[in-house]
Amino acid sequence: MQSWRQQGSIWQLRPRQPQGLIEFIGGSYLAATPQVSYRRILEDLCDAGLAIHAWAYVPGFDHQSQAKEAWMAFRQSRRQLEDRCGVLTAPLRLGHSLGCKLHLLAPDGGRGSHGLVALSFNNFQADRSIPLLGELAPRLGVETEFSPSPQETLRLITRHYIQERNLVVRFGRDELDQSDDLLEALKKRSTDNTEVLQLPGDHLTPASAGLRRSLLGAWADDPKRVEVIRRLTQTIGEWAC
Repeated sequence: MQSWRQQGSIWQLRPRQPQGLIEFIGGSYLAATPQVSYRRILEDLCDAGLAIHAWAYVPGFDHQSQAKEAWMAFRQSRRQLEDRCGVLTAPLRLGHSLGCKLHLLAPDGGRGSHGLVALSFNNFQADRSIPLLGELAPRLGVETEFSPSPQETLRLITRHYIQERNLVVRFGRDELDQSDDLLEALKKRSTDNTEVLQLPGDHLTPASAGLRRSLLGAWADDPKRVEVIRRLTQTIGEWAC
């Protein structure tokens, strides 16, 4: 496996002969450094023969705009990868928390993907995602909400997201998970083949193993978390093929 390298807003990791491509968007501020925060899961997927393109960003209020920005960055990086390695199958989109929402809002409605794996889907209102905002906004006389709002996001998924092949992953102790809302929106569509995977863990399980390994070394890996990540990466690898 080669080392991480950055091209614009995309962090890339590529095996010698990629068998497929993962386009990853992380959650909240963990996504500013995906090559660190999600190191374990992404490097394990690369070891399985999958090229990794991970979008680095800082969340804003205009999620629709950020979804388009990510989609365009992925498209450019994919073309450059195929120039070097040949044509690949359509990429599997992988998101964690807010990253799921951004993939679901992609301008192509999922058309250009092989499917979506959504880890711990989260669609909170702005004042819950940013607690201080709920206190300051009324004092300043302004109303601040994500665009699209949580309710509009779910409507857009039902109306415009056309990818039938989705895997929604929930973790047992995840108090921030809103996968039930996502599943309801997906199932309202005329055609839907969404599956659900329940795993032990919490909202930070996809990231925590990477953070522990990057900061403390391999010796600090929690065997239980490692096993969950191993099962998760095996499932994602099967979905990518």
